[in-house]
Amino acid sequence: MKSSRPYLVRALYDWIVDNGCTPYVLIDAHAPGVEVPQQYVKDGQIVLNVSPGAVSELLITNDGISFRGRFGGIAVDILAPIGAVLGIYARENGQGMVFEPERAPPPSDDDGRRNPSAPAKRSLRVVK
Repeated sequence: MKSSRPYLVRALYDWIVDNGCTPYVLIDAHAPGVEVPQQYVKDGQIVLNVSPGAVSELLITNDGISFRGRFGGIAVDILAPIGAVLGIYARENGQGMVFEPERAPPPSDDDGRRNPSAPAKRSLRVVK
């Protein structure tokens, strides 16, 4: 089955916004494919305000989260594969969900090829 993480992130985002709260996402800033301003990373993680008034072009897909945000007055494109999303919660009351870190990819065969019985590695790409 597909990961439930993107479905839960989308549902919780809508629920938090519908209740007039500010949705924050917790991202593993050192996970492969994550693009965030490193000067705001603390202990390998970054918390991002993804409220409709704080970001533009927010897209939460089965592969990841992307949006344009402002850091120190400078517009920055943010990209995080869905596996790098460690949680989503409301700033005002902390209600939301924390996720387990994703497991490492399955080992490859001796000749370096992926094990065909292992699930395919997911990737995130920006479509403009």
